[in-house]
Amino acid sequence: MITSENMTSSEPTWEQKIGLLLDELSSVQSELLGVLSAKRDCLARLDLEQMHALQSTELEVSSRLEACHAKRNELLATAAKEGLPHDSITQLSKTMPARDRKVVEQRIAQSSAQMRLLQHQSLTNWVAAQRALLHVSQLLEIIATGGRPEPTYGDSQPLHGRGSLVNQEA
Repeated sequence: MITSENMTSSEPTWEQKIGLLLDELSSVQSELLGVLSAKRDCLARLDLEQMHALQSTELEVSSRLEACHAKRNELLATAAKEGLPHDSITQLSKTMPARDRKVVEQRIAQSSAQMRLLQHQSLTNWVAAQRALLHVSQLLEIIATGGRPEPTYGDSQPLHGRGSLVNQEA
């Protein structure tokens, strides 16, 4: 794919430019998967110290991901100036020779699959965080009410132990 012979020319080819972007993106995605996994473990163990320690790594990976996005936009802007397809890297790769295109399209597909995995991991962490928040909210409600639920209807009379829902007097 990207060889030292090809890199000695003054201007890198589209395959090389896209290859470098995909290399960096793959590295960032792998690192982000590791951070999300560690974060999920911290949520499960309720390890706030370790979660705070992960924050700097998460910010660094986030900035690297933003840099990949900016580099992608630069590539597409350059492609637009040259009159090439510039809607996406996939569209741009279709202009390459068949030999190069096949390799790049495989790497793009791998990157897309990795991104879907990242989305699932992010959603999993979000659900875990929401459940923890709900649990804390319920604990606070129990503490605030002394463990006794307030009546929904009526003038603050305690609930009857009989479980009547329709007729409060029963």
